[in-house]
Amino acid sequence: MAKKASGLMLWLGIAVIVVLLDQLSKITMSRLLVYGQSETITSFFNLVMVYNKGAAFSFLSNQPGWQRWFFTGISAAASLFIIWMLRRNPSQKLFCWSLALILGGAIGNLIDRIAYGHVIDFLDLHWGVWHWPAFNIADSGITIGAALFVLDELRRVNR
Repeated sequence: MAKKASGLMLWLGIAVIVVLLDQLSKITMSRLLVYGQSETITSFFNLVMVYNKGAAFSFLSNQPGWQRWFFTGISAAASLFIIWMLRRNPSQKLFCWSLALILGGAIGNLIDRIAYGHVIDFLDLHWGVWHWPAFNIADSGITIGAALFVLDELRRVNR
């Protein structure tokens, strides 16, 4: 049981690092940029201050406000489920890496929803006139975690 607890702490520690990097970056960008401001960094990357009241790709962002609590509830429930999964499977390294990154990202965006009513996004990748939707460190953790999760599942299927 002690080994499971120490394994869980490792994965929760990784999630905490993602949350800290996410929140520190959002605080920094909020002090450097005002809402709507964009600063060109390279020919394919800008820093831009935008707020997302919805979910991925601004899904439901144009709703009157109920989505804040809806996505808060989903994030909280998903976080609890992920912690339960980490506790049950602490020795499955790739699986737990994926869950820890997703957990850190979910909590990072959950903090924003509770504190501000929206998620702070500031990373803007583009190619010519095509722009990827603005995102943040939490979103990156979720995306990388999801990719690792798929990779882990593909490895399981091939065994």
